[in-house]
Amino acid sequence: MDETAERDEIRGTAQGTAPVPLSVLDLVTVGAGRTATDALRTSVDIARLAESRGFHRYWVAEHHSMPGVASSSPAVILAHLAAHTDRIRLGSGGVMLPNHAPLVIAEQFGTLEAMAPGRIDLGLGRAPGTDGATAAALRRTQRLGEGADDFPEQLAELVRFLDDDFPDGHPYARIHAVPGPVQATSPGGVQSPHRPPVWLLGSSGFSARLAGVLGLPFAFAHHFSAQNTIPALDLYRESFRPSAVLDAPYALIGVAAIAADEEKEARRQVLAAALSMVRLRTGRPGLVPTPEEAEAYAFSPMEREFVGSWNANVIHGTADEVRAGLDDLQKRTGADELMITGNAHSGDVRLRSYELIADAYGLTGGRTAQV
Repeated sequence: MDETAERDEIRGTAQGTAPVPLSVLDLVTVGAGRTATDALRTSVDIARLAESRGFHRYWVAEHHSMPGVASSSPAVILAHLAAHTDRIRLGSGGVMLPNHAPLVIAEQFGTLEAMAPGRIDLGLGRAPGTDGATAAALRRTQRLGEGADDFPEQLAELVRFLDDDFPDGHPYARIHAVPGPVQATSPGGVQSPHRPPVWLLGSSGFSARLAGVLGLPFAFAHHFSAQNTIPALDLYRESFRPSAVLDAPYALIGVAAIAADEEKEARRQVLAAALSMVRLRTGRPGLVPTPEEAEAYAFSPMEREFVGSWNANVIHGTADEVRAGLDDLQKRTGADELMITGNAHSGDVRLRSYELIADAYGLTGGRTAQV
């Protein structure tokens, strides 16, 4: 694989007046009174907007058993988005690898790469993306710690399948992920020079260190683990060893942000999203409530404390206020890329938020340049 081509598929270039490339993280949120079909249509609309305005990439997260989050099957959603876009990078933010056999993920993302050559990212996490009981149902085992502890070995196996380079004598040496490199070595075979670049995702130091040691790009979940952001990024940079993939660290952070035409409306939207998180954290997951429901909800003192803490890490307000918040966060963390997730009850609100952020930075679209 050409090293320069691989590196170009990771790094982006800032557009407009943005300090770094801007991207989108989509949870495919489902609001009260809406359907999963509505949410997926919104995802297509946002992906098209992101592509037309010059956002660098669009990732979909893996979650399970959450009524308000319809992103249980990232590969399926990415195939749908690939059919409705032409240039923007698409990927998983991320696939929770311990939930799956590495061969299955190599096959799924090899198929996506065949559908959208040179546009697919494979972001991997080691958390279950759900509660323990659901994780046990996914993994068909009660020994959930094994999946997380074995993550480095699972990752190595997945990369071997992606590159089709198990050594002679390995039990899997004669097993091939298709679509994949083996097709190029078959009689008459021609294979794409691309394969999805692997990213490691995390909300603590484990994946930060592993990504650094392996010389892989790293994505940190600042949107729900803000207190760990700078320590994890520091650890990643300190641990980084140049590799065939990257000659220097490259880290993006997920950022929760909602822009609205009026600051008051932005506050209403983030309150509704915060109520959804209150219910999730107290074992009552449901659809994202309306702002009216959130305003009428009787928050307990403990819930109000949680909401205050949660919303302190959500950048919200007018377009100019959100731009200032994003600029400050990038400056404080030194992130190489900001991946914005805007969770709200209404798809129209989410779409408008990304539109306003694009306007604030003067993103005018066109093919996203790469260095």
